Amino acid sequence: MARKFFVGGNWKMNGTKKEIDEIVAFLKAGPLDPNVEVVVGVPAIYLPYTKSILPSTIATSAQNCYKVPKGAFTGEISPAMLVDNQIPWVIIGHSERRNVFGESDELTAEKVAHALEGGVKVIACIGEKLEEREAGKTEEVVYRQTKAIADKIKSWDNVVLAYEPVWAIGTGKTATPQQAQEVHDQLRAWLAKNVSPAVSESLRIIYGGSVTAGNAKELAKEKDIDGFLVGGASLKPDFVQIVNAKQ
Repeated sequence: MARKFFVGGNWKMNGTKKEIDEIVAFLKAGPLDPNVEVVVGVPAIYLPYTKSILPSTIATSAQNCYKVPKGAFTGEISPAMLVDNQIPWVIIGHSERRNVFGESDELTAEKVAHALEGGVKVIACIGEKLEEREAGKTEEVVYRQTKAIADKIKSWDNVVLAYEPVWAIGTGKTATPQQAQEVHDQLRAWLAKNVSPAVSESLRIIYGGSVTAGNAKELAKEKDIDGFLVGGASLKPDFVQIVNAKQ
């Protein structure tokens, strides 16, 4: 079965209602490849507003959520709250959550498991830092991060795995298509051995790390790159070209 191409736009901590109106306008103008699943990751406070004006063909995603349904966790939101607002997706384990906010592999995996159990689909992020890549530890790091998730979840059906080399996020440095493909291929091999060949074959593994309209087409040609998680470029009209990179 062919894996459906998936492009996520992670707006991060950006946007006003006026700016969101402008983003939605270029998404509506498109045209967007109808064979691509498109999801936008929106700051929590703007999720209902964005959902109300987006075309129904584009889904909304939270950028984070906690590992329990409710309680004394000031500042957090839960999968139950996302479901209550008809928000189908959440991004968990983004490198900024891991490296700016200090979230561990263990916490990330617990959050992924709880979101899935709560009925929210997950874009689960993994990736190595520059010093880890230079030390030859890329495989070790991404396997460790993936194993933490695999140990906690019952099914991969509602997961998209995003490989985001931290050294390539917002730096203008991009992994070459060959470097990205190599890691995606290694991840599939790990999944085939440690989870199941069926999951390895069906799971969408997307790439994130300074994806632009200029490099998206080359990256999209690689056989194990099933789409992108796009940061800054998702705020600009160029995002349409990234969505259409397979055309």
